[in-house]
Amino acid sequence: MKMFKYVLKRILLMFFVFFVVTTICFMLIRLLPRELPQDKNLADAIAARWDALGYNEPLIVQFGIYLRNIFTKLDFGTSWYIQYREPALDLLLSRLAPTVLVNTYALVFSIPLGILLGIYAAIKKNRWQDTLISTGVMVFVSVPSYVYAFLVQYFLYFKLDLLPLTVYSLADAGGSWFTGKMFYSMIPPILALSFGEIAGLCRFTRAELTETLTSDYMLLARTKGLSRGQATARHALKNAMVPILPMIIGSFISVMSGSLVIERIFSIPGVGQLYIQSIQLFDYDVFMVDCIFYSFVGLLAGIVVDLSYGFIDPRIRMGEK
Repeated sequence: MKMFKYVLKRILLMFFVFFVVTTICFMLIRLLPRELPQDKNLADAIAARWDALGYNEPLIVQFGIYLRNIFTKLDFGTSWYIQYREPALDLLLSRLAPTVLVNTYALVFSIPLGILLGIYAAIKKNRWQDTLISTGVMVFVSVPSYVYAFLVQYFLYFKLDLLPLTVYSLADAGGSWFTGKMFYSMIPPILALSFGEIAGLCRFTRAELTETLTSDYMLLARTKGLSRGQATARHALKNAMVPILPMIIGSFISVMSGSLVIERIFSIPGVGQLYIQSIQLFDYDVFMVDCIFYSFVGLLAGIVVDLSYGFIDPRIRMGEK
């Protein structure tokens, strides 16, 4: 019962924060000046359409109309500049596939490598292997992802000519995101996204496992006759994974949000690229549906991560005082 109350409380709080963020984003974007195209006929048509949709009403009225359209028609507005008269929600959904694919590939590559490096560093604590890995982790954690993107482009495209500069378009890859040629073109952004993720997981895994290996129950396991490897595999890893697995779960939920900078650098037509375009072109409704999407994914990831602790370790009771 306490668990149910805790989950309900978190969900209600999530929707409250979600509403506040959506309201702030709507008010701020609608305060920006609206620009019409240079073509007079098109400008007149758009202006008339805006007036019919209530864009010239007071902000609070505009927000009421916007919410009413969402709840009654599932209408999140229309794109006027990125893709003329295309529903904003359909435009967002059409950009999800490349974002999810690139980020999923990056996580599938980086999670096992980061955890294995962290385990190895913890086992070799205070030896030269640990020092080497920890130094590399500090370097990779400190460097932003766009630096990796430029380095990958410079060495693997300009110097070695092994990989393409940007992600292929659908026309170049046979009309599908799930072809080997498309995956080949995604390798540079996958690498650029993976370095920081590997370093973060390695550092976190090393810290948790190092603490676990020095605990009292590990000493007890060794006195019962278990070797260091057996005690590590049966006890230390199991307990160290309790805080690591929710972190991984949150990362997989966040794959939909994408990376604004990486998608821009590698010309990935994903959600991040769409978000930047909506800001640059003052495409209000597309910007709003992006804000709603990002806010919901972020808040949902936070709740799932918190709840996953209770499912991974039954000793943790959500809602207990």
